[in-house]
Amino acid sequence: VGGYWVRASTIKQAQGEPMGELVRAASHAGSWYTDDGPSLSKELDKYIAAAGKHPKSARALIVPHAGYSYSGPAAAWGYKCVNPDDIARVFLLGPSHHVFLHKCALSRAGVYRTPLGDLAIDKTVYSELRATGQFMDMELGVDESEHSLEMHLPYIVKTFESRESGMPPLVPIMVGALTPAAEAAYGALLAKYLDDPANLFIISSDFCHWGKRFDYTPWDKSAGRLHQAIEALDRMGMKIIEAKDPDAFTEYIARFKNTICGRHPIGVFLQTLRQSQSSGLSVAFTRYEQSSACEGYEDSSVSYASAVVF
Repeated sequence: VGGYWVRASTIKQAQGEPMGELVRAASHAGSWYTDDGPSLSKELDKYIAAAGKHPKSARALIVPHAGYSYSGPAAAWGYKCVNPDDIARVFLLGPSHHVFLHKCALSRAGVYRTPLGDLAIDKTVYSELRATGQFMDMELGVDESEHSLEMHLPYIVKTFESRESGMPPLVPIMVGALTPAAEAAYGALLAKYLDDPANLFIISSDFCHWGKRFDYTPWDKSAGRLHQAIEALDRMGMKIIEAKDPDAFTEYIARFKNTICGRHPIGVFLQTLRQSQSSGLSVAFTRYEQSSACEGYEDSSVSYASAVVF
């Protein structure tokens, strides 16, 4: 979680210039997940087959973005709830782990590549977003260094592989370290897109990163064993998200400092829900997992949760 300053030249104010057909490579394939297409397809099929399914079709998802051996099974609980024939466009919001942004950033690429096939950027929506003057452009190297967006791309291709009209266009947005006011402003900008039921929103986030290596080691022993205390802390935040309360979520983060790396994308989405005509949508978490069950201060874990918005 968090980020680092980078040269000013790597992030620029979006000027609405043509993207051309720059291709964002699948830069984490071969490390965070296999770069072999057939093997990757079988792996995702296995996760999806094992996952439960919410009875309602998803309008949005909150899903994790770690390596597939860690969070792939939990993410499947979200993607299994998408009806591909209902969706014409996918918005993908993820945090910036490696660069400091005070705004949201758009890709310069025209295509996002995966071992399962390519996803085209929605140039029309990108032009609309750039025209607001509220978005930065990120250089291709910054885009390819970030994993929070990429880890969802193979799942998106897998989810829509049966769609008769082919892959839907993609609207990837890297979300910076926003103030609550900025989250509200971006929520207002995105609300009209959520109002369209043909748009699927995917919010990329892991939950608690606990351990000395994350510089985060609180333990409320009244909640039980350490892994139980971590889960109780996460579920407190999940309950607030299900209540669709962005103000309470901001207060929760400020009070407990829970290392939810996608806290700003979640905050933007909660504001989008609040300011859209789709405010009657419901949020339900369907899966919660931890990478390991911490028992003491020498342990560490990352939590993964999936939610369906319907």
